[in-house]
Amino acid sequence: MKHLLGIEGMQPEEIVTVLDTADAMLEISQREIKRVPTLRGRTVINVFLEPSTRTRVSFEIAAKRLSADAVNVSAAGSSLAKAETLADMVQNLAAMNADVLIVRDRTAGVPRMLAERVHVPVINAGDGQHEHPTQALLDAFTVRQSLGSLEGRVVAIIGDIAHSRVARSDIYAFTKLGAEVRVAAPATMMPPGIELLGVKPCESMAEALAGADVIVMLRIQQERLDGPLFPGVREYARTFGLTQEKLTLASPDAIVLHPGPLNRGVEIATEVADAEPSRILDQVTNGVAVRMAVLYLVTGAE
Repeated sequence: MKHLLGIEGMQPEEIVTVLDTADAMLEISQREIKRVPTLRGRTVINVFLEPSTRTRVSFEIAAKRLSADAVNVSAAGSSLAKAETLADMVQNLAAMNADVLIVRDRTAGVPRMLAERVHVPVINAGDGQHEHPTQALLDAFTVRQSLGSLEGRVVAIIGDIAHSRVARSDIYAFTKLGAEVRVAAPATMMPPGIELLGVKPCESMAEALAGADVIVMLRIQQERLDGPLFPGVREYARTFGLTQEKLTLASPDAIVLHPGPLNRGVEIATEVADAEPSRILDQVTNGVAVRMAVLYLVTGAE
């Protein structure tokens, strides 16, 4: 892997390689001393131009567990505030002999644009409403960890499909690994033509949940909404929020995922988020291992 810009362009065997590598990285994270010298002397720069907690910290921890030096750059404290272009700023960072650039931006396509301008690997940590590839990889890893395989599994993705980069990347990853994917959302949050991605759009949450093995609940993307796209929080929670009662529609062994941050009582009830079959905190743990695997693979480390 030269770059990781999205799941769309990955082959199924490439996804499996990341997941297999993450198995070994997870073992490192479970040791008393959680560090190996694999990337000693390498420099990883996190360029996060949009708010983030889990993804940014996860990448920083992943770099440090591989003994790389991690440097964080935010929009507020950067030369972007002095009207420097993003391309110029990132080219200057790469010129400091960085080994990996990890980029999050509000605009779709920014990581790809930067990858064409610098000589170092670029990892997409989320670009607008486009993709969030490492989230999809850690979701796939968590499903494989819990259920053994995605082949033949039924996955229900529920919530703000139209504005969710996680939904798009999850769809690519899950379908490439052999799962049947269903999506459910309010009409204003269901993108037209979504079935062209190989998924089944459902008219109701109940239809999506029926017999599902994996349930992915999505956060309402308040920061990306233009105008009133749903009638209100209470109505949304009643119609598309996951409760214990609705969970009974899924497979008895179903697991629940959520990319975070949670809107408790809106898309997911607290009693569902904090107990079996929730794998939400497992996702966070696995995120570090998956990002360690991605850093290892893009650097060509041994």
